[in-house]
Amino acid sequence: MTQISDLRRRSDFRFSHRLRVRWAEVDMQKIVFNAHYLMYFDTAITDYWRALALPYEEAMERLGGELYVKKTSVEFHASARYDDQLDVALRCQRIGTSSINFAGAIFRGDELLVTCELIYVFADPKTQRSRPVPPGLRQMLEGFEDGQSMVTLKTGSWQILGEDAMDVRIEVFVDEQGIALELENDRKDAEALHVVAYNGIGQVVATGRLMKGKPGQAVIGRMAVKRVLRGSGLGAALLRALQVQAVRRGDCEVRLYAQCSAQGFYQRLGYRPLGKVFELVGLPHIEMVLEW
Repeated sequence: MTQISDLRRRSDFRFSHRLRVRWAEVDMQKIVFNAHYLMYFDTAITDYWRALALPYEEAMERLGGELYVKKTSVEFHASARYDDQLDVALRCQRIGTSSINFAGAIFRGDELLVTCELIYVFADPKTQRSRPVPPGLRQMLEGFEDGQSMVTLKTGSWQILGEDAMDVRIEVFVDEQGIALELENDRKDAEALHVVAYNGIGQVVATGRLMKGKPGQAVIGRMAVKRVLRGSGLGAALLRALQVQAVRRGDCEVRLYAQCSAQGFYQRLGYRPLGKVFELVGLPHIEMVLEW
């Protein structure tokens, strides 16, 4: 096993979280206060769980435990300064019976500034007594570090996937955005092809559907990703999976009604807006199209 002291290059880590040093984090010489480096690692570990497609709070409740910091050690090699752009890298280095060891490093470009060891213990949240790391969590951590995909995409009918798809749609559209349940649930689901994303412990984390439009045209809708996992690439993965299905059945374009707040997301993936903004279910939308 590679020793933590040997992990000194960015290429040694699959995961990294980028941040910029803020004014409130530096001293009179514009050098980062030592204690903030631990905050940087703590911020990065939150994004690490997101990279695993793991909604942390829900997942820990499902796994019957919680992770507690047992030990941290930090070694300083050079100082970060005000307005530096830093990459905070993490790697799950070892999983014991109840402990999980992470190696961490902070880089400015390719320059190593700080290294860190973080030891967590999986424990009962009520008694805070240690418990064995659940097999599902162990497999996710090992799989991520081995380069495996963290989600499984299943495609099928509403009869097969509808219950799981509706769970995440209610959470996103009804509970979060305030859309009425009767407006969210329509007859088009029975005719549509659905895709649902599952993480390594079987949690539903995202969904979308593909419908038929005019001849040669597909229509994508009901794109929903759990709030805490947005920005992790799940939405793009769903969209690509639905587009592949559209190509396979011979369509030459995809259209969708995007919430205006998500317009930039779709434009980055090649969609262009059509027409003017309009209101749908009480929210501003715009029609968008992708052609091939």
